[in-house]
Amino acid sequence: MDMTRIRDRMVEHLVTRRGIRDRGVTNAMRMVPREKFVDPGFEEFAYEDAPLSIGDGQTISQPFIVALMIEKADLKAGDKVLEVGTGSGYASALLSRIARHVYSIERHERLALQARERFEKLGYDNIDVRVGDGSKGWAKAAPFDAIIVSAGAPEVPPALKEQLDLGGRLIIPVGRDHAQRLKRIRRTAATTFEEEDLGGVLFVPLIGEDAWTAEHPMYTATTPSLHAEKAPCELIREAAEEFSSVDDRRFAAFFDRFAESRIVLLGESTHGTAEFYEARAAVSRHLIEHYGFNLIAVEADWPDAATLDHRINGRTTKGSPPFSRFPKWMWRNLEFSGFARWMKEENDRRKASRADPIRFYGLDLYNMSESIRSVLDYLERADPETAGIARERYGCLSPWQSNPATYGRAVLTDAYRSCEEAVLKQCTELLTRSLEDTASNGDDFLNAAQSARLLAAAERYYRVMYYGGSQAWNLRDTYMADTVEHLLDFHGPAAKIIIWAHNSHIGDARYTEMAAARDERNLGQLCRQRFDGMTSLIGLGTHSGEVIAADDWDGQAEKKPMNPSLPQSYERLCHDCGKPRFLLDLKADEQLHASLVEQRLQRFIGVIYRPETERLSHYMLTSLSRQYDAFLWFDETHALTPLAPQDPGTGDPETFPYGL
Repeated sequence: MDMTRIRDRMVEHLVTRRGIRDRGVTNAMRMVPREKFVDPGFEEFAYEDAPLSIGDGQTISQPFIVALMIEKADLKAGDKVLEVGTGSGYASALLSRIARHVYSIERHERLALQARERFEKLGYDNIDVRVGDGSKGWAKAAPFDAIIVSAGAPEVPPALKEQLDLGGRLIIPVGRDHAQRLKRIRRTAATTFEEEDLGGVLFVPLIGEDAWTAEHPMYTATTPSLHAEKAPCELIREAAEEFSSVDDRRFAAFFDRFAESRIVLLGESTHGTAEFYEARAAVSRHLIEHYGFNLIAVEADWPDAATLDHRINGRTTKGSPPFSRFPKWMWRNLEFSGFARWMKEENDRRKASRADPIRFYGLDLYNMSESIRSVLDYLERADPETAGIARERYGCLSPWQSNPATYGRAVLTDAYRSCEEAVLKQCTELLTRSLEDTASNGDDFLNAAQSARLLAAAERYYRVMYYGGSQAWNLRDTYMADTVEHLLDFHGPAAKIIIWAHNSHIGDARYTEMAAARDERNLGQLCRQRFDGMTSLIGLGTHSGEVIAADDWDGQAEKKPMNPSLPQSYERLCHDCGKPRFLLDLKADEQLHASLVEQRLQRFIGVIYRPETERLSHYMLTSLSRQYDAFLWFDETHALTPLAPQDPGTGDPETFPYGL
C-alpha cells in the first residue's frame, strides 16, 4: 500500500479542501507517517478522517481536527509548545515538525511509553514526554508560546493560562458534558486574556485536579438528562403530532403535507423493526391512492426487486428466488409481505380499469448481497483465514462506524490481495448472469439500459467494494441516486416515487459525521440537490425494544433487545418528551428547527447490531432538523417477523412474498 500517496490524498481531501491553509501544518501532515501511530492491524484506517481508538478510553483525533487545532495555535519555527494529552503521539509528532520543541503530558503511562518509543524510532528528538496531570501543565518548562489540549475540560484550567507566554495561544475544548466549544485564548498582558470561540467539538474528558474527576460519566449511558436540553424537549412535546397506531386514519393523513413532492424518502433507524415497515407501508398506500405516486424503490438489489415487480404485475418469473441471500429477513418478513400483497391487489384493480400499475424497483444496482456472498464463498475455498477477515469487514462497512476495533484488527494480508482479480471476475460473471435473468422477464429496454450502466462500472465498483471504505459508500449511493433519476425519466414527468431505505441513506449526509468525518455523500443529499424543492426526507427512530439483526455479516438473524438510547442523543430527547408515537414536522416551526440544529448523537442500526459497542459502532453526530424534513417516532418498537424458511428441496413458492 503506497502510504505516501494515501497521505497526500488525506491532506488534499480531508484537510486543505476543508479550509486548512497553513503550509506548515499541511507539510507536517505530508511528512509524518500517521500509520506509525495506530495499533498493528489498523494501518489501513489511519488516513480516514475519523477518530481511532488507542485504548485506555482514549482516541487519536481525526486528521482535520488535529490540523485545525494546530493551525489555530499559529505556530512559528522557534516556538516552544505544550501538548496536553499525548495519546498516540501523532499530534506531538506534527507539532515537532513545525515548532522548536514540544513538551507533552499524558495521564496513562502505557500510552506515554508507547509514544516515546515511536518518537525514537522516527528520530523525532525534540519531544519530551512525561506522565502527569495535564490540567496542571508543565510548570518547570513554562512559559509556552502555545498550548494545545486534546481533551475537554469543564472550564479552562488556571495553570494552563498562567503558563502561557505573553502573546501565547491556548487551544482547548471547554464545556460541560456534550456542550463543548473549541476555544482559543491569547495572553495579551500579565493578567488579561482574549478568548475566541472556534465552534462545537466532541472530545474525551480531560481528567485532572483542575478538570474532570476520573469517575466523571461524560460518555456513559448513565449521564442524567441535562437541564439545558429541557428547552428542545419541551418544543418537541409541543410540536409532536400524536397517533394511536399506523392503522389510525389520522396517521396517514399526516403525510398529506408531502403530497406535492415528486420524491418522498422514508427511512428507518434499524433494518429489523416491525413498526418501521408497517408505517412506511401505510404512508405509501395513502400517497399512492390519493396523490398519484406510482413508483416504489427500496434499498434492495435490482434483480431481486425486478422479480417481485413482475409478480405484482402478474408476469411469470424465472431464475433464482428473490431475496434469498443474507440479509433475507429485510424483505422476507410478515410485515413487508402484507404490503407486497396489497400492491398486487391494487395492480389487479388497476388492470381491470386500464390504469397504469404500481412499479417496484431495487436501488442497489450491483446485486450487492449476492456479490458479497460470492466473495466469501471464494475466499472460504482459497483461504479460510482471509474469509474470516472479509466477513468481519463486510459486517462493519457502515458510515456510522467510528470504532475500527469492530473490524477485528483486520489488516489486509497478501493472501487477501492475491484473491482480488479472481473475486472481481467472479462478481462480474455473477452480475452478468443475474442481469440476463432479469432482462428476460420483460421491460427489456429499461433492464437493458440498467444492465449496460452496471456492466460498464462493474469492475470499478467491485474493486472498491472489495476493500471497502468511503469510496464504496459514495459509489453505491451515487448510483442509487442515478437510478432514481433514470426511473423518473423513463416513466415520464407524471411519475412520482416513494423510497424505502435506511436513515443513513435518506438523511442528508451534509449534516452528519458522514460528510464531516469521512467526506461521504448519500441518496437523500443527492436527491435534494438534483430535485430541489421536490424532495421530502422523513427519518424514523425509536428509543428501545427489540430488533432483528445479526452479529456478523452472513450471520444468523436473531431477535435482540435494543439498549435504551443514550442520554446525549436525539432519541433521548424524543423519549423524554413522554409521547409514545408522533410525527415531528421539522420545517413547521422555526424555533423547533433552530433548537434541533445543534449536533447530537443519533443511533443507526443496520443488519449488524453489536450492543456491547453501541456508542462507537452505532451512533454518530447529526443535525436532526437539517438532516430531515420530518421525523417519525416510535418510543418502543418490536422486531420484524421473518417468514419461515421453506423445507429443503421444496423451492420457493411462486406466491412469495405476498401469498401467506
